[in-house]
Amino acid sequence: MLIPYFTLLHWLTLAFFLILFIFLVILSVKAAKDNVKLLLSMIIASFLVTAFGAVLGVIILEKYTKKAKLLDVSQRRVLINETLVLKGRVKNIGKFKINYCKLEIKLVNNGWGGGFTKGTFFKPGGLNLFGSKDKEQKRPNIVKATRIIVKDGLLPGEVKNFSAVIPYPPYFKNTYLNYKLYCH
Repeated sequence: MLIPYFTLLHWLTLAFFLILFIFLVILSVKAAKDNVKLLLSMIIASFLVTAFGAVLGVIILEKYTKKAKLLDVSQRRVLINETLVLKGRVKNIGKFKINYCKLEIKLVNNGWGGGFTKGTFFKPGGLNLFGSKDKEQKRPNIVKATRIIVKDGLLPGEVKNFSAVIPYPPYFKNTYLNYKLYCH
């Protein structure tokens, strides 16, 4: 797993929650006085609240400081090895360096509807006792893949080319392609 790149805002958020934790511990010591059980429970509660706040703060900062967009995305089906090749460029449109980007790709068979054969939606289940061959003929209608398209960083305003290859089953017809970009 790749570790996200922390900006100055990330470190300030972590420092804020550390100072808040120290402040809450000092208040807990003053409030609990000689009661050790109360002191421990207040310190644990303070830790849980500040840890949750810090994690949530870092996740929110990751979402809003690391921005990128896809440019000129094209797709091409390669029949020799039954794959789909996506090519394009990714651009850092934020003000901070991006450590890595991953592209989640979803290819759906009959994505726009139509072309359904008779009996697609209703299949009786009672015949399984007698060795129905439906399980042998079952084919997935969705292909999901995640590909890392930027591994070595992307500076603000920088553009890099990428390509991603996913399987394209030969029985797919009227496909729908959906992809999402996640950068950290």
